[in-house]
Formats: sequence, structure tokens, C-alpha cells
Amino acid sequence: MISQTGVIAVVIGRAGSKGLPGKNSLKLAGKSMICHTIEHAKAAQSVTRIVVSTDGQDIASAASGMDVQVIDRPPELATDTATVSEVVNHAVEQSNSDEAVIVVLYANVPIRPADLIDHAVELLITTGADSVQSYSDVSKHHPFWMCRIDNENRISAYIENKIDRRQDLPKLFLPNGGVIAVTKASLQSAIPKDPHTFLGKDRRGIQTPPGAVVDIDDAVDLALAQAILMREPAGAIT
Repeated sequence: MISQTGVIAVVIGRAGSKGLPGKNSLKLAGKSMICHTIEHAKAAQSVTRIVVSTDGQDIASAASGMDVQVIDRPPELATDTATVSEVVNHAVEQSNSDEAVIVVLYANVPIRPADLIDHAVELLITTGADSVQSYSDVSKHHPFWMCRIDNENRISAYIENKIDRRQDLPKLFLPNGGVIAVTKASLQSAIPKDPHTFLGKDRRGIQTPPGAVVDIDDAVDLALAQAILMREPAGAIT
């Protein structure tokens, strides 16, 4: 099911990065990082328009080379403290968007399931939710197994519990950056400097298989993505 008013995909990628400098324009499997996300957006049947928000010339050049509109991001929105809602709202306004559904895609996620974007848009529209986001199972990286280490290397449990087997851990999920689909109304209702209000009150989630989404923040993530891309294309989540 596709929104009759259209779906705009906003790909966001700034030039700066502390963990992996210039990551959004790094070459990965023979093309700039951002190009993988643009390809995902182009392959989505629900997406009717694509724009890229960036302050980086290399990123902008790569996007323009794929015939995608580039929105120049102002310096105040190109910091690591700018919120997603501020950046996306700016891109939507500058592109004169009249689409009712916005798909937010991070430029540093070169691997996501082939049907993830369409799945998120369909779930958003059929449920009437404010937003849909993709999630991964935290698995063994569970808060029940996390601890604090003090200045004298003493260990204390973050959450006291008696669970010893991974299979007995209560299910918990973490946003993985694969996709965010949100209504324009919800996006525009965001409270400034509150990073989550743009998701609205009715928030839905899509669980993706382990390793199906790779969010690149450091050199290890980059090596993993390179290995996956050289091996095989991303599959579907259903």
C-alpha cells in the first residue's frame, strides 16, 4: 500500500564524524558510502522522491551523480548535537515537499534488507501510526548482563538479576538505523532539542534479523560491511 500523497526519502549524512572521519563519503565496495543508501531508496517501490541533506562537498557530488536533489545543510545543523528532526525538517522545507510520509535514511547504513523501506511505509500507513522504526534484538548485549566498573575496578551489576542463560533473558530491542518512516504531521510536531518527540505517540517497530542492518560508526563496522557486500546482496526481512 502506497500513500497517495507520495513518500519522500530524506538521506542524511554530514561531512564530520568523530568515530570514522569522512565516513559518509568513504569508498565501500567500489562506491561512496552514501550511494548504497541512495540505491536502497531508489529500489523502494513506495518512495516517490529522494533528497540528500549534507554539508559535505564529496557527499553532495556523489548524490548529484546519482541524479538526486541535494539540500545544503547550514553549519548549525551540521554538528553532532543537531537532532534528526531538525535536520529532516529543514530538508523537507527546503525541498518544498508536500508528501505526507517521510522516510529517514542514514547515509552510513550501507546494508539493510531489500524490502525494509517498503515494509516500514506500509506498516505506517496501514496502522495509522505516527512512526515506524527498525530494531535489532540486543541478544547477549543485554542490560541484565551489563555492569559498572569503579575507579578500583570493582564490579557491580547494572540491574540485579539471577539470569545465567541467554535464552532466559527478556526480549529487548535496539533501534538499528535501518529506516525511520514518519508522518509529516508527527515530524513537524517535534519539540526543539527533544530528540524523540518527532516519532509521535503511536510508535511501531520492525524487527530485522541479526546482521541484516549494518550501521557504520568505526573501522570495524566498515570492514564488516565490506565483507558482507563483497559476499552477497542484502536479502528480504520476510
